[in-house]
Amino acid sequence: MSLYPSLEDMKVDHMAQAQISHSHQQAPPQQQQHIASAPSAPAPTMGGSALYPSLGDFMGMEISHETVIKEMPTEVGQQVLQYQPSAHGMVAPVTGQQNMGMMRAEVKQGVRQLVACKDASGKLGIRVQHVNKGVFVALVTKGSPAALAGLRFGDQILQINGLTVAGFDREKVMNLIKKAPASRIELAIRDRPYERTLTLQKDSNGHVGFIFKDAKITSIVKDSSAARNGLLTEHTILEVNGQNVVGMKDKELSQILTASDRSMTLTIIPTFIYDHMVKCMKSSLVRKEMDHSIPDM
Repeated sequence: MSLYPSLEDMKVDHMAQAQISHSHQQAPPQQQQHIASAPSAPAPTMGGSALYPSLGDFMGMEISHETVIKEMPTEVGQQVLQYQPSAHGMVAPVTGQQNMGMMRAEVKQGVRQLVACKDASGKLGIRVQHVNKGVFVALVTKGSPAALAGLRFGDQILQINGLTVAGFDREKVMNLIKKAPASRIELAIRDRPYERTLTLQKDSNGHVGFIFKDAKITSIVKDSSAARNGLLTEHTILEVNGQNVVGMKDKELSQILTASDRSMTLTIIPTFIYDHMVKCMKSSLVRKEMDHSIPDM
């Protein structure tokens, strides 16, 4: 089963596959055999007299060359015609197979091991919070060993130097980190289990269709990319294209959203979980200390 980063990607992929299927159906038998034996055969180009001659049944409407020119951005129309379905990985004809924001934001399903050390002040550079007997990273200080090791907001800490910390409270974990050797701290981490990502596509006005306050989604615009791709209210934005935005003022967050490419990947978390994770920290501390660097790939 194919996976798509956005509903727009799925629609474009389906349209492209329908066009390719129609080309196979209309080709003479000998040509069909030739097409079937050539896995890298190029997709149809814009030179045809009818762009999607068989899509009446597929979409309930006939789509002409003029319709695509009017309704679809030129670059999207070209991608539809030149697109070859991918047999591996994410199918992303609109977003792009190598979209860096989507790759940085990916929440990996699994556990990884990190090795870090303390800085000259004897600090690792994190604060934690316990949620449902689990221990989660609530703050990663910019430029700290934790940031350099790749820890992110929302990561679940499973072990510290081989000791399982499930059921530990915040104070016990912070004391454990404080007493750990400065030269080497081994962490077993589950990658951001409460978080999920959505990839949205900007419209011709540069909007994806949601309103936020204090990074919390408060409203979704009807029939926008945000609505089509399942963005929900009562969720808080944690990352934009993999860059942490926790603690940023709304003006700063708006600037990052505006500067994003047409394809934008948001990392979100239910607001009630977010509020619990940051409740013991002053907002000024989060704004001042949180690491907002762009992750390396």
